[in-house]
Amino acid sequence: MTYQAFSHKERPELGSSWDEVVGPAWPKFMYEDAVCNRFWSGLTRRFPSFQIYLVEQDSGRVVGHANSIPFAWSGATADLPDGVNGVLPLAFEQLEQGLAPNTLCALQAVVLPSAQGQGLSTIIIKAMRDAGARHGLADLVAPVRPNQKHLYPLMPMESYASWTRADGMPFDPWMRVHARLGGQIMGICQGSNVVQGTIAEWQEWTGLTFPVSGEYVVQGALVPVSISVEHDLGRIAEPNVWMRHRLGDAR
Repeated sequence: MTYQAFSHKERPELGSSWDEVVGPAWPKFMYEDAVCNRFWSGLTRRFPSFQIYLVEQDSGRVVGHANSIPFAWSGATADLPDGVNGVLPLAFEQLEQGLAPNTLCALQAVVLPSAQGQGLSTIIIKAMRDAGARHGLADLVAPVRPNQKHLYPLMPMESYASWTRADGMPFDPWMRVHARLGGQIMGICQGSNVVQGTIAEWQEWTGLTFPVSGEYVVQGALVPVSISVEHDLGRIAEPNVWMRHRLGDAR
């Protein structure tokens, strides 16, 4: 099969595939991230060239989405924002200030389950890299959400991110896709996605019961959810792994 990437600027009508492609991609609680919900709709309006749809040419079906946002970055690890929740408000603020971006930050990359196993993750990351390079940006940075970390929710992300296979590549498959394309680990962003809700909301999102305060392992979550019965509050702060692609290599 042949696939082609289009930006939202080129094919805005493809955005109607969101529910089919992205809807089932993440645990239910991930869609309750207040920062993402505040800024996400602005991505296609303000940064349409960096919102990517992957289309199967024969059928015309959208099989993947990739979202990213340009921002200005010094190049120092210490100056990276705190993942997705950090870069979204920063990039929109810089846009209003008229500050020229030099870096593209990946926000998510999703492939339909029925289309997985065909190397489309590589294609969709390359599409983001290409978009950044076309606009003269120096780097693509990605707060990578390792796709097998949820199987090890009690393991600190710093330890998990350091695991490697016998061939020296990262243990985690999603990190490995980035590494094979030249992505280098830069560090951990501790609060990349933060979700808060009442206990009733968390019970709805997870199907679990939270009778006492404590740390709970939740299906699909990278780390445990902190529950406070006294404050009727549940909170999770998911860490991600910063990886950097130098876009001079993509030209």
